[in-house]
Amino acid sequence: MELDIQCEEMSPSRWAELLTTMKSCKTIRLDDCNLSSSNCEDLSSVINTNPSLTELKLNNNELGDEGVEYLCKGLLTPSCSLQKLWLQNCNLTSASCETLRSVLSAQPSLTELHVGDNRLGTAGVKVLCQGIMNPSCKLQKLQLEYCELTADIVEALNAALQNKPTLKELSLSNNTLGDTAVKQLCQGLMEASCNLELLHLENCGITSNSCMEISAVLRSKSSLMDLSVGDNKIGDSGLALLCQGMMHPSCKIQKLWLWDCDLTSASCKDLSRLISTKETLTEISLIDNNLRDSGMEMLCQALKDPKSKLQELWVRECGLTTACCKAVSSALSTNKHLKVLHIGENKLGDAGVELLCEGLMHPNCNIQSLWLGNCDLTAGCCATLATAVATKQCLTELDLSYNPLDDEGIRKICEALRKPSCNLQQLILYDILWSSEVDDELRALEESKPELKIIS
Repeated sequence: MELDIQCEEMSPSRWAELLTTMKSCKTIRLDDCNLSSSNCEDLSSVINTNPSLTELKLNNNELGDEGVEYLCKGLLTPSCSLQKLWLQNCNLTSASCETLRSVLSAQPSLTELHVGDNRLGTAGVKVLCQGIMNPSCKLQKLQLEYCELTADIVEALNAALQNKPTLKELSLSNNTLGDTAVKQLCQGLMEASCNLELLHLENCGITSNSCMEISAVLRSKSSLMDLSVGDNKIGDSGLALLCQGMMHPSCKIQKLWLWDCDLTSASCKDLSRLISTKETLTEISLIDNNLRDSGMEMLCQALKDPKSKLQELWVRECGLTTACCKAVSSALSTNKHLKVLHIGENKLGDAGVELLCEGLMHPNCNIQSLWLGNCDLTAGCCATLATAVATKQCLTELDLSYNPLDDEGIRKICEALRKPSCNLQQLILYDILWSSEVDDELRALEESKPELKIIS
């Protein structure tokens, strides 16, 4: 049984009602429910008396250190079998870390701990690392985003990485680490006992200066499959170094996020080689980089290579125009693996999207999710889009937000949605003006097709 409630104010009567339900739940999610430390006392009792409970998610509640202390009393009982604990943005400080350390040291069932968006600080996380290094701890995932960490945390993290081969995922995004600390972290990642599969270092003050060390990790650590270094100013020179590591036969990278990394079209030569030859690579995000049409054309050429197995490509806000759409269309008509294309916030225009639709309609194309928000589209391209929506059964998600489609354009899309051949499940239409009559048509469509969700 699962309890999943979000953004609900808890009255005493409602809370009493839910407590009865919680006694038999395997999963409890109560994000944004205005919970406090007093609720945690009740939850501690639930943890103690419900051995089937394996996941507890309490993000965005004012639990405070006192609330966590109550929770941990339940977590420390022998009957507790909790595996996943989410306490993001719960107003915790370093004082909570001693209590959580006790749980990590004593509770081998706990495999995931998410404590991001809390002011734990370097001192607090050092205490957590002591718990992780306990032989009883079997933690696999640790999320520490926005925890006010500094470079001084790396020595403790490296000790944990070296002593805890069960640790598979580490997220340190949005902490002020800097190149020196990242270089030191890479030394820990290179240890033979480290089996990390996911490493997130977004907005950590990384530049090209530490990319050689990250590249060495990629080259030598075949377990690492998910790397995110978005929102760091690594530039084209840093990207070239990372690609050297990823091109090594030992590297098994699957997911690579490079959004807002100060990349230009010069990076696309290295990225194209990576996309066309690295068959493990299935997802890449290049959002908010100045790739331009020339860069996108290089990427599209790589997508046409038979060895490319890329399934998701995110190129939103990359300075693209109509000029690259013929190349994108050709890639869509050739690549059978690509399922997700986020190409919004580019000046594609009606002519560009009509070219995209030619590739979209090709039998080889298997696109499931297409994002075209804020692409300077008008009603002029909606007839062509409607044809694609009506006939391309693999297409289940379409985003047309922030485009002036008006009543005429929306009505054309509605005609396509009514057809039995249309398989669209989610249509996203944020910030588009239409009349009350068209609004009625959209609501009627949702009623007639329960599988369709229109978000506006």
